[in-house]
Amino acid sequence: MSEVLTRPADICAHHRPNGCTRCKVRLISVCSVLNPSDLSELEAMNRPRKFGVRENIATENETAENVFSITEGMVRIYRMLPDGRRHILGFGLPGDFLGLSLLSMFDFSADAVTDVSVCQFPRKVFASFVDRKPYFLKRLHEFSNNELRLAQHQIVVLGRKSADERVSAFIIMLRDRMRGAGYSSATLPLPMNRQDIADYLGLTIETVSRTLTRLAKEKFILIVPGGVRLLRADRLEEFAAA
Repeated sequence: MSEVLTRPADICAHHRPNGCTRCKVRLISVCSVLNPSDLSELEAMNRPRKFGVRENIATENETAENVFSITEGMVRIYRMLPDGRRHILGFGLPGDFLGLSLLSMFDFSADAVTDVSVCQFPRKVFASFVDRKPYFLKRLHEFSNNELRLAQHQIVVLGRKSADERVSAFIIMLRDRMRGAGYSSATLPLPMNRQDIADYLGLTIETVSRTLTRLAKEKFILIVPGGVRLLRADRLEEFAAA
């Protein structure tokens, strides 16, 4: 697995002593506002889990018995359209939370792009915990607002941008999110496949492949095994902002 997907969880709660207080994912997750006493209570309700590549984590319209905080790996979040096509809503990274709405039914499906580790909390117990911690509820709202911002960004990308602009915007968006998860490198891992990118950007897999090849020919990126190296991030940012 690539470094970007493992580094934040190197000392996650269920791998080291002192639990949540030693978890670096906490610093970028919803848990960052909790005090040591709160963290102990949260850790007591945690049921850590691991998921293998392509293993299902949540299924749309099924009972949401648990909510999840991602500590390692990448998660594919999607919905199935009435005609059977798949629309990818986004990709969950370390520090992201699945089930922010605390609804009784999942309104999305999610599976593992890479090997994934999560902190898993029973939804009802977690909801009770949130009810007693107004500052934690505020933190959840902040994460919800960020999800809304990403969704609005995707609407603009799908509705207004060319293929070159969409792919460039995707690369820059993912780079920025991975930086927020603690990764900084000119090489950007892309563990999802081309079809995943196409389903996220509303393009065909052929268009995604042609666009990446074109960006490589123009020396904006270098395609490497498992990802791309950003050679001219400034030009990609110009495309993304167009």
